[in-house]
Amino acid sequence: MEKKDFEAWLDNISIAFLSLTDLQKNETLDHLISLSGAVQLRHLSNNLEILLKRDFLKLLPLELSFYLLKWLDPQTLLTCCLVSKQWNKVISACTEVWQTACKNLGWQIDDSVQDPLHWKKVYLKAILRMKQLKDHEAFETSSLIGHSARVYALYYKDGLLCTGSDDLSAKLWDVSTGQCIYGIQTHTCAAVKFDEQKLVTGSFDNTVACWEWSSGAKTQHFRGHTGAVFSVDYNDELDILVSGSADFTVKVWALSTGTCLNTLTGHTEWVTKVVLQKCKVKSLMHSPGDYILLSADKYEIKIWPIGREINCKCLRTLSVSEDRSISLQPRLHFDGKYIVCSSALGLYQWDFASYDILRVIKPPDFSNVSLLGFGEIFALLFDNRYLYIMDLRTEKLISRWPLPEYRKSKRGSSFLAGEMSWLNGLNGQNDAGLVFATSMPDHSIHLVLWKEHG
Repeated sequence: MEKKDFEAWLDNISIAFLSLTDLQKNETLDHLISLSGAVQLRHLSNNLEILLKRDFLKLLPLELSFYLLKWLDPQTLLTCCLVSKQWNKVISACTEVWQTACKNLGWQIDDSVQDPLHWKKVYLKAILRMKQLKDHEAFETSSLIGHSARVYALYYKDGLLCTGSDDLSAKLWDVSTGQCIYGIQTHTCAAVKFDEQKLVTGSFDNTVACWEWSSGAKTQHFRGHTGAVFSVDYNDELDILVSGSADFTVKVWALSTGTCLNTLTGHTEWVTKVVLQKCKVKSLMHSPGDYILLSADKYEIKIWPIGREINCKCLRTLSVSEDRSISLQPRLHFDGKYIVCSSALGLYQWDFASYDILRVIKPPDFSNVSLLGFGEIFALLFDNRYLYIMDLRTEKLISRWPLPEYRKSKRGSSFLAGEMSWLNGLNGQNDAGLVFATSMPDHSIHLVLWKEHG
């Protein structure tokens, strides 16, 4: 049949076929298939496969495609990216999907960044870091060697670690290089805190001292406690230093002159922790911006207003058991909004505006676990064997890291957390630097550090 005649015949047949009912169309197709040979059947099979597979993602409006994609988990989305270039383009363009995936992993999200490719890359980086945490491969260890006697006091800030020892010295270390920047002669240190110019030490000799890093000179000496000083904190703006002691008192000093401004009483055990912090919430007793002093002993946490007015009375006393049957661990977290402390019963979180207990977190076998750091997303905990990371949204332990036989301390001074911002959510940059430090029986300092991304 000539091409022209064939095309005319095909048009007539097509018009007739379209006028048939569905049943008649099916019978017609069945008859044509029965008349077909191998070449026609193979052709029919190949074309049917293409016709039956409809690309819904390509056919749908972009908004509906994004809505459907939100129901898929990120791992499935990554698999879908391999289907075709079109699918990869659509999925990679869905900003909200990748932002949500990052949030679910505990990642900080900057909503002002709307580049979907950026968030897809962030997710891929996040999934790698979370896998490293789960597989116990996210950290590495190092040691600082230089003291010749027990290291009792540790304090970390901005990549620098200060150590105070019974060898009558304090040292300032660069954690990233392991180099000692300053080493000065002091007294026996039970507590240390520093800034760029000075070092403040609390001692087993019942005194507090202030030292100049550059010269090693003692610039101020604070005498008045009748027991060892286990904790110190200070604020240059207020010109105030506070100290907690084994004599059951907290003393408030003028930082510049060394004069004792007030002695706060009421504790009936050693005061092992003092924290001076700005309030960030409003209540009947304080306003945002007010300076607050927290002092803790074995059973109680006391809250004091403090500032330029020196005479202050205790606002509230917090405890986890009225009969003192449950003791508090010698660690205390206060960020101006929440107070967190651990005990044998679990982690207790108080709302600072109301002083109400918001929640008690009770992981399995919690009796020997202590608090190191507490954030919006993660908490850092440890016991005699491991360092733990808890996802506070689920209250599940998501990672652990083995610890050596470190030197034990009932007052909690010989171990500390390093960088803390990642506890409010990882962002791909704050998972770096020091995670944990503790003193060892051989007088060295054991460091746990974030390992660089693979």
